[in-house]
Amino acid sequence: MSISTVLVANRGEIARRVFTTCRRLGLSTVAIFSDADAGSPHVKEADSAVRLPGATPAETYLRADLIVAAALRSGADAVHPGYGFLSENAGFAQAVRDAGLTWIGPPPPAMASMASKIEAKRLMAAAGVPVLDRLDPATLTDTDLPVLVKASAGGGGRGMRIVETLDNLPGAVEAAAREAQAAFGDPTVFCERYLPAAHHVEVQILADTHGTIWALGERECSLQRRHQKVIEEAPSPLVERVGGDLRKRLLVAGRDAAAAVGYVGAGTVEFLADDTGEFWFLEMNTRLQVEHPVTEAVTGTDLVALQIEVADGHALTGPEPTMTGHAIEARLYAESPADDWRPETGTLATFTFPDDVRVDAGFEAGSVVGTHYDALLAKVIAAAPTRSAATRRLASALRRARIHGVRTNRDLLVGSLLHPDFLAGATTTAFYETHPPASLITEADPGLAAVIAAISDAAHERGPLLPAVTSGFRNIPVGFRSRTYALGPREFEVRYRFTRDRLEVDNHPGITLVEGDANHVVLDVDGLRRRWTIGRFADRVVVDGTQGSVELRQVPRFTDPSARVPPGALAAPMPGTVVRVGVTVGETVTAGQPLVWLEAMKMEHAVHAPAAGLVTALPVEVGQQVTQDAPLAVVDSD
Repeated sequence: MSISTVLVANRGEIARRVFTTCRRLGLSTVAIFSDADAGSPHVKEADSAVRLPGATPAETYLRADLIVAAALRSGADAVHPGYGFLSENAGFAQAVRDAGLTWIGPPPPAMASMASKIEAKRLMAAAGVPVLDRLDPATLTDTDLPVLVKASAGGGGRGMRIVETLDNLPGAVEAAAREAQAAFGDPTVFCERYLPAAHHVEVQILADTHGTIWALGERECSLQRRHQKVIEEAPSPLVERVGGDLRKRLLVAGRDAAAAVGYVGAGTVEFLADDTGEFWFLEMNTRLQVEHPVTEAVTGTDLVALQIEVADGHALTGPEPTMTGHAIEARLYAESPADDWRPETGTLATFTFPDDVRVDAGFEAGSVVGTHYDALLAKVIAAAPTRSAATRRLASALRRARIHGVRTNRDLLVGSLLHPDFLAGATTTAFYETHPPASLITEADPGLAAVIAAISDAAHERGPLLPAVTSGFRNIPVGFRSRTYALGPREFEVRYRFTRDRLEVDNHPGITLVEGDANHVVLDVDGLRRRWTIGRFADRVVVDGTQGSVELRQVPRFTDPSARVPPGALAAPMPGTVVRVGVTVGETVTAGQPLVWLEAMKMEHAVHAPAAGLVTALPVEVGQQVTQDAPLAVVDSD
């Protein structure tokens, strides 16, 4: 093999994934990193690393010139782009080649053909691949609605807006173009017919320079939020259910798409399909997909290794891989799904998973989750002989994972996997519209969690607690001690005391302490014995159990008056950049009206009025960086 050292022009999880294969192949590795990523795991795992000064993507991971210079400086002879950032940028691929380096990806002309979704649709239609007609936003009529406004460049759900009325079209086009410019450097958008309840099915293709094109089965990625995938699986439940020649037609369309542009390397041809088995070309991703592990699991391949071999000129040999068994991947995001998918930031205090699943993570315990990049923490993948077995394994692993310090979508993932529609393989891209996140999340009892936290905190201070707790016993009556915990705006006071032979918890007569220490508590609750694991960081106590995880804040006995939030204050839910202010001081607003828009984690987030009233203060302006909980506006409801 002539390739000896690979620079990964990316960060986080995908950089670590490529490094894993490189180590197995005996190749040296080079990382690049922004100032915000200086302490990230992918930097520590590489054989060498090159700093890209700055923190934002525009300053660092989107700078082709800096990345090529880093490769030459480090002695790398090949560049793997990962996914996102410049992975589908034909100019970057050509710059790598012009520098005398091996590009581990498709030829730049093929990338350029597929980079514009507008041009891609024209080419696919000419190749006989079914497509949805492109619509011009300037000529839309009511009969065309609903439509989807889409960025012509890039992917990942950015630069997309659903439009159901013509009145909303100008604002949607403006917002989509602004988001596309920020994410991909290209504000071009177009429209196509919106299929509200379609299935997202995609074909993994791999082609070499010797004329061989493989289609390594299909995946289904119908569970999506904000047009970004949440749960992916292979094979597709829709294809399995419809049967007939659907799989054959999909794989043929995938090979035809690759052949039409002279494709080489790994890529994905994406389709929208309906319940009858009809499908239409959506786009082609000229790179490795986030969800590639499910294809690896069911085909027994290492797609990164095959990418490297193809880039090194080797031919694909042997029969085309086929799928066996079933694999499901869940994307673990730092976000609060029930709060309009609000991204979360902070430091991961604990980050562990069971050993019976594959975890591709960009973070570890101690990692800081910031606002500059995507909110994806990890991908958790389970494989089994059947779909139901893979589903159970993945849901169980997610439930048993210990994730402290940052709120995530873990409980939503579990609820989604165990929902009857998912178990039946009948989910569509409208799943989270018809099943709001709050309806899928089964919250563990926070009141009981507060009791467990109080018991654990008592043990943390005085040592292990046994069934016969005698150290707190006195001959005279002893009053209840009190500890208070908070979950969001709710507070839970726990009153407890130790007697000669047991623990008494006021208002919880059915609780019997079996054993307890600072890290574990076993209780008998109304005849049912359960065990919980407790974690601590800062002023938080996390209670993990089979029914879910609850992160509680310890409430001090006395609070600082200066820390109280004034009534009507609109606080920033996360750090970010103000990209739009929609009101002025003195304007009357309604409850829920969007007032300020923040850009964080490569997406725009509207912040809404907490109540109807008069805007009395607007201490921010467009372009301003704000911290979490910084005041954005004050609405006087009086």
